[in-house]
Amino acid sequence: MLQGKAHAALISAPGSGQGKSMVTAALARLHRNAGRTVRVFKHGPDYLDPMVQEVASGQPVYQLHPWMTGEHECRWRLAKAAQEVDVILVEGSMGLFDGSPSSADLAILAGIPALPVIDAWGMAQTFGAVAQGLANYHPDLTIHEVIANRIGSPGHSKLLNESMPEGIALLGAIPRHDAMKIPDRHLGLVQASELSGLDAQLDAAAKVLEEAGLGRLPKEVSLSADAPTPAPDYLRGVRIAIAKDDAFAFIYRANLDVLEEMGAALHFFSPLNDSTLPECDALWLPGGYPELHAARFSANQPMREAISAHHRAGKPILAECGGLMSCVEQLVDGEGTGHTMMGLLPGTAKMAGKLTALGLQSLHSQRGELRGHTYHHSLLETAMQPLARTRKLAGSEAEPIYREGALIASYFHGYFPSAPKLVADIFTGQPIHLAE
Repeated sequence: MLQGKAHAALISAPGSGQGKSMVTAALARLHRNAGRTVRVFKHGPDYLDPMVQEVASGQPVYQLHPWMTGEHECRWRLAKAAQEVDVILVEGSMGLFDGSPSSADLAILAGIPALPVIDAWGMAQTFGAVAQGLANYHPDLTIHEVIANRIGSPGHSKLLNESMPEGIALLGAIPRHDAMKIPDRHLGLVQASELSGLDAQLDAAAKVLEEAGLGRLPKEVSLSADAPTPAPDYLRGVRIAIAKDDAFAFIYRANLDVLEEMGAALHFFSPLNDSTLPECDALWLPGGYPELHAARFSANQPMREAISAHHRAGKPILAECGGLMSCVEQLVDGEGTGHTMMGLLPGTAKMAGKLTALGLQSLHSQRGELRGHTYHHSLLETAMQPLARTRKLAGSEAEPIYREGALIASYFHGYFPSAPKLVADIFTGQPIHLAE
């Protein structure tokens, strides 16, 4: 049994776009700069926010989601963190009660209070009503205090503070400030690696929060959970090459952990910059932004040939989302320009200019249920017939799973710890036996 105590809060909001990601990052940096060890988690399937949170906290960031990662894993990771750090911050997703399971569901499950960030722009006394509504909506959810974001003046802050209902405090009121802004694009925040001066911005944002009165620690909570059973060594001795650069970057830390737990040796490479693959038995092409770097990847003929040779040799490849887009014949970017890809699979991936698929999904097999999600702005035009399809939570069919030799490709992003044996079969080129 793991047991620990830490100051903890789930940072949420009434809806998307309220500023909770940057507030979470600034809070993490504020407490880190004060000499505290901070661990940030992210509710739900998200790759981009955790990149910024890792820079802010200086600690690895893991996803927590009662369905995708499982309730037990949520409790275990939080209890383990409580043994190791001073402060735990969980960044919520969407609005506090949005989705199933929602950020509120995670807070209730974990036994930590929610700390809503409310955009106060254009709002006065109604701020208190919003806070009261969030606090009283679910009887099992604890909210001690809230944060006002994007206030206009000290007078505005005074009005908000006076509007607070009994039992709920205003932790602080954050003024509009350039340090609290972070750019985004069609899949979410810009990747942390692409942001020059991010550390300096986070320090500046932390100072803004400190001056706004947000330096007080959240409530201390006690957290406990049983440690999970380690995954068997299904991949002992298997060398897996993993693409990782600005075009291929959507990787859950937990996925890397479980591959190593199963005995795999991991070797990272850049499809954009390298000309050869590391010596490997299997290859993982994760999601990312290949559409933004399609010309560079297309021009890197030695790398395209190295991956093609790996495929021709019958060695396993897992291609997820952006990885799938790099494996087809052509990628048409957002400007309508076509780029030659590897041609391991027939078809063309075209940017659609809008969201084309979103949601939690799973692949049901006799080797386990691989849970995960889909989120993309492109469409695949292909004559290929899928080997299988994922299922939405409601049970209907969703993303196709394609197989060509030992290549498995799909828009679906899997959370590997949910089905270690199935993942091991993919990376060793074994058949996928679907559940009946």
